[in-house]
Parts: sequence; C-alpha cells; structure tokens
Amino acid sequence: MSRLFENLVYFGKFVLLGVIIAGAGLFVVTLQRNEPERSVDTPTGLEAVRTSFADAVDRAAPAVVNVYVDKVIEQRPVTILRDPQLRRFAGRAIFGKPRYLPRSELGSGVVVHGDGLILTNYHVVRGAEDIHIALWDGRIARATVVGYDEETDLAILSTELDGLATAPFAEYGRLRVGDVVLAIGNPFGLGQTVTMGIVSATGRADLQVSMYEDFIQTDAAINRGNSGGALINARGEIVGINTAMLEHEGGAEGIGFAIPISLAMDVLTQVIEHGQVIRGWLGVEMEDPRLVPDIAAQVGNVSGLVITGIYPQGPADRVGLQPGDFLTHFDGEPVGSLRELLKEIAAAPPGSEHTLRILREGEAVEETVTLIQRPPRLSGSG
Repeated sequence: MSRLFENLVYFGKFVLLGVIIAGAGLFVVTLQRNEPERSVDTPTGLEAVRTSFADAVDRAAPAVVNVYVDKVIEQRPVTILRDPQLRRFAGRAIFGKPRYLPRSELGSGVVVHGDGLILTNYHVVRGAEDIHIALWDGRIARATVVGYDEETDLAILSTELDGLATAPFAEYGRLRVGDVVLAIGNPFGLGQTVTMGIVSATGRADLQVSMYEDFIQTDAAINRGNSGGALINARGEIVGINTAMLEHEGGAEGIGFAIPISLAMDVLTQVIEHGQVIRGWLGVEMEDPRLVPDIAAQVGNVSGLVITGIYPQGPADRVGLQPGDFLTHFDGEPVGSLRELLKEIAAAPPGSEHTLRILREGEAVEETVTLIQRPPRLSGSG
C-alpha cells in the first residue's frame, strides 16, 4: 500500500508541474491578446510599408494624358557624298535635294489647370505638325503649343476639352532620397502605365539634357513615351515631369530623370505671362578650374570658376572682364559649382546690379556689373 502511495506522489509532482506550466502559458497568451496593437516604428518615423498604391494612382492618373505627335523630318544626304568629285562617279540621283518624311512620335503630358493647360517635354513636340492627346476617360482631342522653353526642355500645350482632371502638387523641399515614387505615362504606346521606384538622388545636373538642370533621379522605369508624364509620390501628389532616361552602351537600367514640378510650374507661369522665360545674363562662358590646368596651378585651392569666353557687348565685356579671369565671389558670396552660379544669375532680373570679385594675374579685382536679359539659344553661357 505504501509503495502505491509513493508512486502516486511521484507522478503527482509531474502533473502539478504540467498544470503550472500550462497556466503560465495561458496567462501570457491572455496578456498578449489584451495588449493594444502597436504600430511599427522606424528610426526615421516613416509610414508603415504599404501593400498597394492604388489610391495614389487613382488620385493622379486622371491628370496624365497620352500625347501623339505628327512631325515632318528632314532627311539630308550623307555628308561625304556631297563632295563634287564623288558626284561624277555616283550620279546626281543619289544626292538630289533633302527629303521630308512624315514621322509619328509618342509622349505624355500632365494637366496642370482645369482650363486645358498641359505640361510636357519640349523634345516631344519640337517640330510638331499636328498634336493629339488622349485622356484617361477615352476622350481624344487636338492640342496646340502655347509656348516652350528649350533650356529646361519644357512645353505648354492647350486643349479646348472641358472637365479635365488635375492632381495636387507636392512641395519639392520635402522630397527625400529613398521616398517611394511612381511614374505614370505612355511607354512605347502601350497606353497609360504605372511603374514604381524610389528617389535615387535630387539636384542632378551636367547630364547634357538641357541648359538648366536640377533633376530628380529615380529608378522607377521611364521608357520612350514616358517623357512629359507625371512622377508622383505615395500620396498621389505630382513631384516632377518625367524627362529622360540614361542611355549607356553598357546598359543603364533603373536610371531616369524628372524635372521638379516647382521648376516646371515657374516656367509655365513665365511663359503664360511673358511668352518666354526671362533670365538674367552676364555674358560669359565659364569652366571648372580643374579643366583648365594653367589656371588651376595658379589659384591652388581657391574656389571659383575660370572665365573662358566673353560675349561682345555683353555685360561682362562692358566692365572689362577678360578670358582667363578667375571669378571667386558673386555678390560677396564665394562661387560654388557652375550649375549653382548659372542658376543664380538666371534667377536675377535683367537690370539688376551685382558685384563680382575676380583674380587676374594674382591681383584681386572687383567690378559691378548690370545684367541684361539672356538672349535665346546660347547654350553653356551665363
């Protein structure tokens, strides 16, 4: 009998231990169930990762149009075959006069005003004979060019359609590297298409795409036909106008560029008000001193830009600036990159006076110059 009692006590200990463990587990589970749901915080306070951006697309997509352009392209004879001596052997029929061939191109645009104003890229509509737009709701209409600015590669179209949808604009200063963005456009004529990526960089320049460059770089796919379309953020706000993709022999997938919407709207406002973008002009050509070894050796680590050319009768010529002068300060502030200085000069109104400090043969010289309006078609000058 005592033996049986000992066995019961022995097994009872295990049963009691199991009950205690089960009770503790049930208590923990109950606490977890009753604990309020917590949001996942990140070090930067970003929103929780989304599984869909459909709401953002629904908000912005109706403002994006497909642009269809008919052009006439001039086809000239091959240069080497224009030689008079070669004509004797090849015959005149090969040369003749230039031929003009019809050509159709695709692009995209963004409705920025309900009265029919549309932003697109200038290279999309350059030389256009006829332009049609297709809206997200299926309507098709003719559009005309209201104005353009070659130096930022922007053009403004107008259509007489009513009931056009628009999308809100984002604040450019809030755009950060790493933000999710979506590109909406008409790649390869497939119809309205959305691609997703992030902001890879801001303030990109020196791409040889346009004169005044301040691009948003993104890895959202921007293909032929996307030019002029919208780059939007995760809230459906327009942050830029898609403009270019990087083309490289070795391949450059995932590198596209968009013009910030703030710059695009400033161009649109000036073109509508003045018929053109009014920019200040100094009348010089400048280079980074690292590209001019003789000057770089003279100035050492002093920051600035080398004046490599002077336009006759321009503001700089009138005050006696010379090629080889080294510009160190503009209005008392040290000169930074060429892009930054060109942007500052362009933003200054014609007729405004500015102080320049230069080094000439080791001597500091200061001049006061009055800017004039920048003449058109002067690539690379400030």
